[in-house]
Amino acid sequence: MTTWTVGQVAELFGVTVRTLHHYDEIGLLVPSERSRAGYRLYTDGDLTRLQQVVVYRRLELPLDQIATLLDGGEDAADHLRRQRATVMTRLDELRELVSAIDRALEREMNDQPATTEDLKELFGDGFSDEYEQEAQQRWGESDAWKQSQSRTSRYTKADWEQVKAEMDAVNAAFVAALRSGEPATGQAAMDAAEQHRRHIHDRFYDLTHDFHRGLADMYVADPRFTKTYEDIAPGLAAYVHDAIHANADRAADQGADRGADRGADRGADRAT
Repeated sequence: MTTWTVGQVAELFGVTVRTLHHYDEIGLLVPSERSRAGYRLYTDGDLTRLQQVVVYRRLELPLDQIATLLDGGEDAADHLRRQRATVMTRLDELRELVSAIDRALEREMNDQPATTEDLKELFGDGFSDEYEQEAQQRWGESDAWKQSQSRTSRYTKADWEQVKAEMDAVNAAFVAALRSGEPATGQAAMDAAEQHRRHIHDRFYDLTHDFHRGLADMYVADPRFTKTYEDIAPGLAAYVHDAIHANADRAADQGADRGADRGADRGADRAT
């Protein structure tokens, strides 16, 4: 009959000699043979039992429960079926755990500020480190720049995806007005210009209508901005410029009308 020493068994099953000694002491796995010198010797039956012990331990069953299972009179096939059922249960638990970890990781990643790589992926040629550095040199000391940096430093990739979607919607409104033949002073064009101003105001920095005029002038003065709009639709840069100015004029007129109405109301109050 072939037998194995404790050292050979430990190496074969990836357990320690100390563990095998402990199993012997508690009666979980008692070697069936001894050498003439009294050393432990394991038989094929012992190895089969140890294999079952190792599987159950990997399933994190306590030793006393393993002993009960092994000494309950079940044959090897019954044990294998039990082990398989237990493993399948653990697999379901582990799949659920992996899914939970993935959901937590997704939430964690979504809460992280967007990286430069994220912005390049979203905006393509519309995002450039060179442009950003130039903008910082030109406006880095302005309140608008500081406010924009404070807001956008916390934006996640999901936030920037929403920003881009809003920008695309504004540009689509401009293009629709342009292609419909409506002048830049028309209602739809001015509404698109106001949508453009509100987008910047809400997402980046406080933007008055007068400040908006300055941006419009830059869109036609700087060839890079002009090209951005012309690539969307020919003639769009000048159209956006004119629509922004028209919208600012409309806002000024409405402000004057409101001021006149308030003055008339005060006069009426005094008369009464």
